[in-house]
Amino acid sequence: MAISLQKGQRVSLDKVAPGLNAAFIGLGWDVNTTDTGVDFDLDASVFLLNSNEKLISDQHFIFYNNLTSPDPEKSIKHMGDNLTGEGDGDDEVIIVDLRKVPTDVNRIVVTVTIYDADKRKQNFGQVRNAFVRLVNVETKEEVLRYDLEEDFSTETALIMAEIYRKDGEWRMNAVGAGYQGGLQALLNRYQ
Repeated sequence: MAISLQKGQRVSLDKVAPGLNAAFIGLGWDVNTTDTGVDFDLDASVFLLNSNEKLISDQHFIFYNNLTSPDPEKSIKHMGDNLTGEGDGDDEVIIVDLRKVPTDVNRIVVTVTIYDADKRKQNFGQVRNAFVRLVNVETKEEVLRYDLEEDFSTETALIMAEIYRKDGEWRMNAVGAGYQGGLQALLNRYQ
């Protein structure tokens, strides 16, 4: 049975999923029926941060044009861009092998942005049922889930969750923070 997280809640992965080696991070959403004249294209991205909470390098920004982390083990993999978000379940997926994440990666920030949001006059207020979930790759068991409940009517970028190291163990934080300015606002924050 998965643990349902509330905004701001932090949990130890060692405690809720002892022996977790690799995580499947699924992100999903539905779009409200609105006529903006253009399809919605939401994109999941991952920022790999150092202990100063800054992007280690441009290659440590994982998204649809850079699908794998730069370490030799390719410990973090984005499984590709979903251009429509149609259908149930996970719309975009990131795989994280926690055993192989290099020690200089202190924080893995999972985000979602709306592609060309300003031009298309779109925002997260037009999106519903957004969630992030963490699944044990080996057992296929959903461990944690965070369902976004706020109405982000002006925001075009969201930080959904963070997986971070503390006291030698991996933890997860349900963030749920919205930003205006799309992907660029997040890049500005972490560079």
